[in-house]
Amino acid sequence: MPGKFKGAGRRGGPPKGKGGKGKGKRSFGGAPKFDSARYADIDEVENEASEEEQPPSDEESEIDGSASEGEPDQATSRPYFALMQSLSKESSAPHAKRRKLEHKSEEPKSSTKPEQAQAATIEEDGEEERDIDQVEEAEEEPEDEIVLDDDDEDIPDSSDPFETHFVSPDQDILQKRLMAIQANEVSQSNSVQNGWRLIRNLPGKDSSQSTPLPPSISGPSSLKLKNRLVETASRKRPTFDKLEQVLYPLTFAYNDILFCGRTTRNAENLRRMACLHSVNHVFKTRDRVIKNNAKLAKDGENSDFEPRDQGFTRPKVLMLLPTRNSAVKMVNTICSICEPDQQENRKRFDESYLDKEAKFSSDRPEDFRELFEGNDDDMFRIGIKFTRKTIKYFAQFYNSDILMASPLGLRMAIGSEEDKKQKKMDFDFLSSIEVVIVDQADALLMQNWEHVEYIFEHLNLQPREAHDCDFSRVREWYLDKQAQHFRQTIVLSAFNTPELAELHRRFGTNWAGRVRVQPEAYAGAIEELGSIIKAKQTFSRFEAFSVAAEPDARFEYFTSAVVPTLTKRANTKDLAGTLIFVPSYLDFVRVRNYFATNPACSGLAFGAISEYADVPEASRARSHFLNGRHQVLLYTERAHHFRRYVIRGVRRVIMYGLPDNPIFYKEIVGGYLSKSEQDLKLELGKGTVRVMFSKYDLLKLERIVGSKRVGRMIKEKGDTFDFI
Repeated sequence: MPGKFKGAGRRGGPPKGKGGKGKGKRSFGGAPKFDSARYADIDEVENEASEEEQPPSDEESEIDGSASEGEPDQATSRPYFALMQSLSKESSAPHAKRRKLEHKSEEPKSSTKPEQAQAATIEEDGEEERDIDQVEEAEEEPEDEIVLDDDDEDIPDSSDPFETHFVSPDQDILQKRLMAIQANEVSQSNSVQNGWRLIRNLPGKDSSQSTPLPPSISGPSSLKLKNRLVETASRKRPTFDKLEQVLYPLTFAYNDILFCGRTTRNAENLRRMACLHSVNHVFKTRDRVIKNNAKLAKDGENSDFEPRDQGFTRPKVLMLLPTRNSAVKMVNTICSICEPDQQENRKRFDESYLDKEAKFSSDRPEDFRELFEGNDDDMFRIGIKFTRKTIKYFAQFYNSDILMASPLGLRMAIGSEEDKKQKKMDFDFLSSIEVVIVDQADALLMQNWEHVEYIFEHLNLQPREAHDCDFSRVREWYLDKQAQHFRQTIVLSAFNTPELAELHRRFGTNWAGRVRVQPEAYAGAIEELGSIIKAKQTFSRFEAFSVAAEPDARFEYFTSAVVPTLTKRANTKDLAGTLIFVPSYLDFVRVRNYFATNPACSGLAFGAISEYADVPEASRARSHFLNGRHQVLLYTERAHHFRRYVIRGVRRVIMYGLPDNPIFYKEIVGGYLSKSEQDLKLELGKGTVRVMFSKYDLLKLERIVGSKRVGRMIKEKGDTFDFI
């Protein structure tokens, strides 16, 4: 019997998870209402009044199916190796049954710990329910295919990065860099290309001996592509834009990349680059094996030819994506590049991953629609196999070339903590991954980021079973446990965060080095507010002696410097319309508890909208905030990420902390205050903003105020900065 998967806590908030459903709508609840005496009294009044009052807008009904946060991270799963059954069956589209999840959660024991979601149980409807991504296919033995395309003979090119990185690297340089990696010695260089800043870290202290960065290129003709991809690549994208001129050579040179400038405008180009590179790598790897198979078959058993051309297992590319719709976009891009004659199981793929229903109107933000339009299920995994003229979907993982999965889906495929105790976990299919693509990493941060870290911790480990591997053909650096130093990791994100920087540093141990690519300079989100709203924006810096002490220092500053200004106005109309934006769920719980239980705040009437608020609760809180029954509204970053509420009646914004996403600052400060001016709830130019920040908010602050101002605001003796 499979064990229950117990998810870890999530970044900045409670855990989240989904069962393996297909196109099902998401609920936004799952956590209990906060239970304090005063808050309960308020809630009783709210319940009585909810039937009388009209919510400020009907947008809740439009987004009932949008991404949610209030679902538990525990779900019953099967480890992936349980899918490797005896007989291979022709896959057909199974009936995608819905999993009924019973949500159970507890009130946090303290204000500093997130609410923990308990196990989600699967109810049986008279027959066994099937995971729509389940594959009933046996693990294949090593291929003995020896047929090559007539026009695609694999002729080794000593200038091809595939050859110099994986096949025959310079041993002198390689050994020096591997030793430098073990000693944690790196040299850093900083350069600018086409308006993008490149921060490069190369193993070794002697930067003068480092290999220069590859020069920018104008189009695909400069890439070392397989012959079958050259014509399609040139036709699809004959010339590169300025960003592609920078990223393509870095990508195809097998550098680790952290790109911090992904937008809805360049998303398609980045996706095409990632897919072309992945398919090119798979084709070169498979064709090399097939060519060597042919040579061995021709020479016979007495051949002295001993090729080293394989890893332990077949999968070579891993793509971590936030939703099934993201997987659809990747698959469609791969098909446009490969132009296969056949697509096996395509109907099943479309039924399981496509959702053509338009859920959002055009007035929703572009980044929101890109992420949540279509099938927004964040629990999936699929193997893709390439043959000469066919792409097969839902291939067994060990028979696949490319693995696509959400962090949660792959974590559950690996197995649960109970499976670990019973030694039933299976992550051998990750042992020979050579290219990792993490797309929309900023969206994955809003899921359970610990799943991403867990997956990276299980990459390129020595397999626990042989899986019919021909060890005589395994590359030596696999046998020497050096595979992680040859793996390329590409992370594509809209912005940089400490979590992404740490992932890039900790797991970016590629001997070719790692590069962070970001805009040369940030103009700042406040620059774009001038045409939207005229409001006084006050940034207040507080001191914190360490990262660990920062949450307590922030709370102390808030309660001593900000809350008194609110309590003085508690009995006046001047306090109405105060929105307090709290990025972290842990801080949200702490502030909510303080407002509910501290005698100094007894005169404050407040509401709260977190990622756990269901639609009626959030609608009621917004209605009471608009009509003045609640003077203060607490609002979390994750709630805004998943819902993008248009909150009316805002006259004053207090930011307990800055959002990671600068778009949120523009939407909350510019959007909410301008809406109040349009509704005549606020006089023109009378809106105010108060922002709390510390020196550890450097990355967030730079994106808000701009690169020119951030240094002065962090270092100057003064701690208050006004922008009008």
